[in-house]
Parts: sequence; C-alpha cells; structure tokens
Amino acid sequence: MGDDNADTAVDDSANNHDSDERVERRLRFVAAEPQAIFDLLADPSKHSLIDGSGSVRGSTSDLPERLELGAKFSMSMKMGVPYKMTNEVVEFEEPTLIAWRHMGGHIWRYRLRAVDGGTEVTEEFDWRPSRGKTLLKLTGTPKKNAKSIDATLDQLAAHFATE
Repeated sequence: MGDDNADTAVDDSANNHDSDERVERRLRFVAAEPQAIFDLLADPSKHSLIDGSGSVRGSTSDLPERLELGAKFSMSMKMGVPYKMTNEVVEFEEPTLIAWRHMGGHIWRYRLRAVDGGTEVTEEFDWRPSRGKTLLKLTGTPKKNAKSIDATLDQLAAHFATE
C-alpha cells in the first residue's frame, strides 16, 4: 500500500484470515515498522493512547511491563460506569501477531505485515469463541466494534505519524 491509502481503513472481512461473519476485521497502512507497532501493542500502559472505542481509560497498577503469551493484564474501562477488565494474551508471534481475550471469550487480534514504507495492520474482533454470541448479535456489538476498530486504526496511524 502506498500513500494513497494512508488515510483510509479498509473493510477486509471478505478477503483473508478465514473470513467469517463472526469476525469484524479492518486493515490500515501505518507508516512505521512492524516492531515499533508491536512494541506499542505489547505495552498495555499505552493501549489508551490508541483506543478508538473511548472505553479504555487507562491501565491498572498490576500490569506486566511487556505482554507475552499467557500474560494477564487489567485495564480501567468505562461504558456508562467504570469497571475493570482482565485480559489474557492468547496469541503472540513477535513482531507479527498479538491477541488477547477476556472472560467473554471473544478475541481482539492485531496482525502486522511489513510493506513498502511501513506496515499493513489488521485489527480483528473475533467473536467466534464468545460465550455470549446471541447477546453480542442482539446488541449490535460486532458492528459497533467495527466502528471502534476504524477509530483505533486511525489513532494508531496518527500516533506514528507524529513520531
């Protein structure tokens, strides 16, 4: 991808990674090396910098310094009322893949692929393993999360554009 696509998130749900109606997926070019992006994603204290949902308020004091497979980390959240969400890293291949899930079972995943001038970043909300598929569908959560993914990818690109 080149600069023509730098400001546009792409709905890639029909193309790769085992397409399924229960995976919301967006793709974005980010002008940074995969390792730099991975380092940000592997540092939970930085997640609120790029969160497009507006629900991640910050990290808790018991965070690991850097995420790794099996690491657990908690985030301070707010959707109407404040709450804490604990996640576990379930996929980890540095510097190309990191994913975590919380008690609901659904997975937030980032895939990073080096391309000319930067990285193709794919963010996914994978609700296939969710314990509450019916509730998620009835509340429209997957489509709402797709919008949040677009905003997160915008913020991720902007974060690295200013460095």
